[in-house]
Amino acid sequence: MSNKKTGVTRFSMIWQFLKGSKRFYILSVLASLTITLLEMITPQIIKLTVDSVIDGKEMTVPRMMIAWIESMGGVSVLRKNLIILAIAIVTVALVTGVFRYIQMVASARAAETFTYTIRNKLFEHIQRLPFDWHMKNQTGDIIQRCTSDVETVRNFVTEQFMNVVRICILVALSLSFMVAMNLKLSIIAMVSIPIITGYSLIFHKKISDHFTEADEAEGVLSTIAQENLTGVRVVRAFGREKYEKDRFEKQNNIYTNMWIKLCLLLSYFWGAGDLMSCVQVMLIIVFGSILCVRGQMTAGEFIAFVSYNAMLTWPVRQLGRTIADMSKAGVSIDRIKYIMESEEEHDREGAQEPDMNQDICFENVNFAYDEAKPILKHMNFTIPAGKTFAILGPTSSGKSTMMYLLNRLYEIPEGHGRITIGGVDVRDIKASHLRKNIGMCLQEPFLFSKTIGENIGITERAMKMELIRRAASIACVDDAIMGFTKGYETEVGERGVTLSGGQKQRTAVARMLTQNAPIMIFDDSMSAVDAETDAKIRAQLHEHLGKGTVILISHRVTTLMSADCILVLDKGEVKQMGTHEELLQQEGIYRSIYNMQMNCEVTE
Repeated sequence: MSNKKTGVTRFSMIWQFLKGSKRFYILSVLASLTITLLEMITPQIIKLTVDSVIDGKEMTVPRMMIAWIESMGGVSVLRKNLIILAIAIVTVALVTGVFRYIQMVASARAAETFTYTIRNKLFEHIQRLPFDWHMKNQTGDIIQRCTSDVETVRNFVTEQFMNVVRICILVALSLSFMVAMNLKLSIIAMVSIPIITGYSLIFHKKISDHFTEADEAEGVLSTIAQENLTGVRVVRAFGREKYEKDRFEKQNNIYTNMWIKLCLLLSYFWGAGDLMSCVQVMLIIVFGSILCVRGQMTAGEFIAFVSYNAMLTWPVRQLGRTIADMSKAGVSIDRIKYIMESEEEHDREGAQEPDMNQDICFENVNFAYDEAKPILKHMNFTIPAGKTFAILGPTSSGKSTMMYLLNRLYEIPEGHGRITIGGVDVRDIKASHLRKNIGMCLQEPFLFSKTIGENIGITERAMKMELIRRAASIACVDDAIMGFTKGYETEVGERGVTLSGGQKQRTAVARMLTQNAPIMIFDDSMSAVDAETDAKIRAQLHEHLGKGTVILISHRVTTLMSADCILVLDKGEVKQMGTHEELLQQEGIYRSIYNMQMNCEVTE
């Protein structure tokens, strides 16, 4: 499935996901800005105390502070009441704490709302993607994109990007105060900024490549774990525990080694940043001390300068790390973007909702999953409305593919024939209407981790128990269910693990019957049921289904022989077609299979 060309950028996609959390995000930014401004005040109070209050020098603080001091009676009042300056510092700290609380709460709300939105949009979009897309993308990888990658993007958007905004503001304000106090020392402080930013950009590409490899390896590891957890019975039955353990351990080693390499690269990056920051702090202290000794800088200015430099050093170092983290976030955004840009299943313009209880016609249908290997070739036949139509054929002859095309789980390419219901091309029928009126029961039924009653009644909200039991009775599974201690409230476990193969298939048949669809497809859906129960279910279906069109797919001739018409497939082509009696009169596949199966039954 090719991606649609939407022209959606990373930024525009993230902006869409921020719906509902923008107000919290803006509040967090404003609170962060206020915190930064408040943090600029304390060094100025210290500078005022050391230089003007204690040493008696002329005030060189911002005009707002000078106006506040003069309104209190001037420096002399502060000299006699140093407690006022202490209270001012405590007050600034308290107000800063209040805004920090607001910033953290707003940031947390923004983060959780953002995550809530992105998960919902991802799940909703995935639900609308074509069946073909799901077949091409591994479940474990999809889950990893919707969990780990979402978390990486969340951390960047709601934490790291916020830090970038705050750091940029902090750097700008700190440097402005530092330049105002001493230009020479400020130049020394500023030298480290382009160096740290420069080598961060150099590491950015390398970290991005390593993280991409690690992220993809994690997807493979998740897929292996998911397959083993869902197929644990098969693993145990074939004694494959050691093989699967070794397979998981091998992939885990690959994934671990990738992260070790990535962490080694990050350690070089972080170590270089720390070294540069420490050298910068050392130079500021050394040259600042020299300037103080020479009288080119006051003690208060030096203390305030060191305070601003401390505010500057860690954020600049953190900015470098954030730039590196952007590479990881970029990879995760692209992996999520791949899902969001995958083209959703859609109806043609003017799609119809015709009466579905009509003839189904296959008109010169050709289809291939892979162009090099055709599955169906020149399929031409009609399934009369209200009749039972059977399909017989060896494995990989295209039986199930025909039903996937009928139900539009796969689309027939233009120029490769068409399937019509009552003369209307299925591609011109709304997918929701089509699938609502075509019930499908597959050979390997999927049951949800719910009760048996909930699984059968899943086609309708709050389905009445009498309708659920009626469907179960037709499927000959009601007695088995009532034999359980909790009856229809019995939990089936993941994928129906607590039920036998036959019970799962009959439960799936009952679930399909509750749909009450005019077209019903049984795709080898009673292969795990014994012949006697199979015959009983078919008799019940014939008695209760009325005028519905029934399509039976099976390898068992006894399941098909009472059908109104039987189609025999081989290698994607129609080889024979007729009633059971007509086909027995012909030389061909049907009579050969019939004789073989009947002889086997006699032998048994």
